[in-house]
Amino acid sequence: MPNILIIPFKKTYATPIRDKARDYIQNQTEDHPDAYKSDIAQWETLRAACTTSSVRNDTISAFLSYHAQLLFVLTKLPPDINLEFSYAHAFSPPASIPITLRSLAFERAAILFNLSALYSQLAASEDRSNQDGLKRSSAYYQNGAGTFAFLQSSALPKLKLSAEAEERPWDLSEPLIKSLEWLMLAQAQECAWQRAVSDHYKNGLIAKLAAGVASLYTSALGSIQSASAEISDKLPPSWVAHLETKQWHFRAAAQYRKSIDELEANRYGNELRRLIDAEAEAKRAYNLAKRGAVAPPVMQDVKSLLDVLQKNLARAERDNDLIYHQDVPPSSAIAPVQEVVVVQSNVPSGLSDPKSVVGNDNLLFGDMLGWGAREAVNLYNDNKQSLVKERISDVAEELDDEVDRTLRSLNLPSALEALERPIGLPPSLLKKAGEVRSEQGPERIETYLDDVERLGRRAMSILDEAMDVLDSEASEDEAARKEMPISRPPSHEVNHELVQKQERYRSILIEAAKSDEVVRQKWEEWENAIVELTRDEEQLDALVPSSTVSVIGKMPSASNRTQTHARALRGLLESLDDIRHNRSELVSRAHRRAEVDDIRSRIMTAAGNFERGVEVNPASFADVSDEELAKYDKFIQSLAEGQKKQEELLDAIKSTNEQFLMSRKEDTSVKEREHALQYLDLAYAKYREITRNLEEGRKFYNEMANILARFKEACRQWSSARSQEAQSLYRSFSSLSIQETDPVNRGGLEHRPELPEPPSRQKQTASLPSLESADWETEELPPPPPPGRGAKSPKKSRQ
Repeated sequence: MPNILIIPFKKTYATPIRDKARDYIQNQTEDHPDAYKSDIAQWETLRAACTTSSVRNDTISAFLSYHAQLLFVLTKLPPDINLEFSYAHAFSPPASIPITLRSLAFERAAILFNLSALYSQLAASEDRSNQDGLKRSSAYYQNGAGTFAFLQSSALPKLKLSAEAEERPWDLSEPLIKSLEWLMLAQAQECAWQRAVSDHYKNGLIAKLAAGVASLYTSALGSIQSASAEISDKLPPSWVAHLETKQWHFRAAAQYRKSIDELEANRYGNELRRLIDAEAEAKRAYNLAKRGAVAPPVMQDVKSLLDVLQKNLARAERDNDLIYHQDVPPSSAIAPVQEVVVVQSNVPSGLSDPKSVVGNDNLLFGDMLGWGAREAVNLYNDNKQSLVKERISDVAEELDDEVDRTLRSLNLPSALEALERPIGLPPSLLKKAGEVRSEQGPERIETYLDDVERLGRRAMSILDEAMDVLDSEASEDEAARKEMPISRPPSHEVNHELVQKQERYRSILIEAAKSDEVVRQKWEEWENAIVELTRDEEQLDALVPSSTVSVIGKMPSASNRTQTHARALRGLLESLDDIRHNRSELVSRAHRRAEVDDIRSRIMTAAGNFERGVEVNPASFADVSDEELAKYDKFIQSLAEGQKKQEELLDAIKSTNEQFLMSRKEDTSVKEREHALQYLDLAYAKYREITRNLEEGRKFYNEMANILARFKEACRQWSSARSQEAQSLYRSFSSLSIQETDPVNRGGLEHRPELPEPPSRQKQTASLPSLESADWETEELPPPPPPGRGAKSPKKSRQ
């Protein structure tokens, strides 16, 4: 057994690279998977070469090649392509359940960890009884330290885990990785110290090298002690004791070698002080070694040093008492041994310069457009649609609504039409009534109301079915616990995230149901008026009273002043109509521009300017995206100019309307006609409002149904995984029970079969996000429903 620590490999498992890579290329890119058949096959071959437990020097090149290709793959594919990688913790028992993450960044970090472990094991396999073996061992340790440093600086920052994730690779935490780097350096320095001792270097230099060894072991120990208990407690129990023992051992060794220097310089008091301190430190190391059950060779090293120190201390005390009679200074009065560290973290060139390993012509997926560029195209399209909707369409709609609200409050244009056409119906009203009649307005609304109610019930039913799946699994879990002891958490503790999601969805559906009821009440309130709009022209004309007219058709009650104000008001309204028409044309042009707007060619050109193999993210194309989006500024500016003109016109309309009303406030016949026209005009507005609400409701429930169907499938897969786990535990328990009651094996436990290794926690997600993923919280829900989304009453929430 060696007197050093060896870092074990992270055990890994097979993963379906071919299937998941093909699926991603098929569904997320414009390429065909067959074009990358050889790349995928090479990927599988490279990974297989790094999953061996063989400790040979030529395995290093396999790790470096695979890591280099992973770097380039990550420039073409995002970290999550629905491909799961499973690795056991490096220091976990053989039968422990591995960590499974859908992350190429996790694969890369684990490969770097195993490369460091390989360097550690190669160093330990060298014969350190000769100079060449010590040199090679020290070089391996320094490369291992450099690999850990590279892992911490380059790979770990990109291994992003959600704060709520239950499965965390604690052996890839920064404190532990830093501690392992210090450990590699300490053992490399120990090789350098051992070479100096065997080559009979001066004692002063050997003392400085020993102090450097002690310092590096102290740093390794401090990094572990600064880590959380979750990390430090999972290391082998002897590791911390080993580091502490080595720390005090080499402090003692440094003082011993320095004491020889003091003796040669005739500083006998200083010699004695250093020997006294060295003995105390060696005793401390020896006691720690005994209590911590460190490896016997470490114990023997410390015991040998302690024997030498005690022998020299007895001799020094005798000589000083009989011959030299020098005062022994306190420890604080003598200079500490200077630390000299001759090792460093050497990052292998294959890590710092991956192209030196694979070149430029043999990169996996070299001809594929990088995922950063693809995401930049998607991001631009999303931003473009949002800009056109929020800053153009929505703004235009709000300005139109403002016009409608203002005119409705002023009873326009009904007041003018009642004056201008004392008998008959205004053309605008005839047009609106014709729309309602041609669309079979009342029947259409009734159909939409039934659709919304049916879709609401369907959405709530899907959610209830999802909860029924969880209830069924919880019942199975409870029944299983009555039959056998189960160490896993009960269902209500591990399904809380799913339950929280259903509560969120249920609250949305409940609010939608309240909105639906508001729309239904609105329909009941305006149903009769909207039905009136479906009458033919003659029947509709009979509903609107005529104002008083003369024999020749003139309006004697309308004074010249009234007519003047009416003409001015009509002119303002026509100008307002021009603004609305121009705005509608502007919005249409913006939409047509967005439909043909394709940024892909510019993104591809920009992507070609980046160095091949360099990771490019969507932010790298921000300038290109901003330039392209600037094309829509002219539409936004035109809207703002139209808004200013509209505000001026509405102010003028309000002022002129006041004068118009004052000039004809005594004309009761015109007022009656005006009120009738206003009532029918408002009925048309309510018809449009109700149909718009119901159309939005149908869209909302259809989109919600898709989201709930995905959620139901996630619940089903989670429940299935739990059931399979329970069945596995039951079979293990049954097998164990049979063996315990077997009369042949009743004599002892030595014949009891080992329990099967727990299976990997497979997240059978298909195209679904993982249950721990934040994607469920950021799942794009339908836009919040306006007053009018329906659903039935919720069932009682599961606990």
